[in-house]
Amino acid sequence: MSRWKAAGIHLLISLIVAILVGSLIYFVWYPPPYFQVAGGSNLMLIIMGVDVVIGPFLTLAVFKAGKKGMHFDLIVIALLQIAAFGYGVHIIAAARPVFIVAEVDRFVVVTANALDDADLAAGSQPEFRTRSWFGPRLVGAEPPQQGSDAFDMAMSGLAGKDIDLFPKYYVPYSQVSEALLTRSRPLTDTMKKSAQDAHLVQQFLAGRNADAADYRSLPLHGRVADFTMVVSAKTRQPVTALAIDPW
Repeated sequence: MSRWKAAGIHLLISLIVAILVGSLIYFVWYPPPYFQVAGGSNLMLIIMGVDVVIGPFLTLAVFKAGKKGMHFDLIVIALLQIAAFGYGVHIIAAARPVFIVAEVDRFVVVTANALDDADLAAGSQPEFRTRSWFGPRLVGAEPPQQGSDAFDMAMSGLAGKDIDLFPKYYVPYSQVSEALLTRSRPLTDTMKKSAQDAHLVQQFLAGRNADAADYRSLPLHGRVADFTMVVSAKTRQPVTALAIDPW
């Protein structure tokens, strides 16, 4: 077997693994639009670079039919590739979005590694005490209004740890949806920002055969990007997120 054939076989195996894992990441851990909002695209490039490029390249560099110790070299390459690939998947899994928190006047993407275990364990309901492996859960957040909890929450917010990182203040989304909608903006305001933004909104409306008056907009704050969340004015449910700066 030539080195090119050996590297080609290695590349094919690597591509199959990358497609399977990539599908898990894109469709389950980072469902659209959170692949971009939470930074999944950047992390995916790291994994693909390690899995698809480095392993087959090393095989191409060292493979020689009949070479003594060839099997050992290939085993070492495979182990190194598996270790690097496993580390990359671990990083992506740790950064996956687990909650979409509706708070005051926006939605915030909360990732698995942003939550402290102690804060998670204090979740107000069982479903708020675990990190989801099947896409982020939509929840609301209501800050305490008085007493020491209100003071502590205010101080924590000033220190950079806002209510979205405290599952004990999470509530079902339906509990905050009406108040959230009152703080939303008309979707037509988004269309006025630029021609490109107007085009994205028009594409969305055309795909649903709907009118802009049927929807409202709110900021969606992510780890690496901010999008505009489109919310149904009737059901108050998030419908999609558009790649439009909400600020």
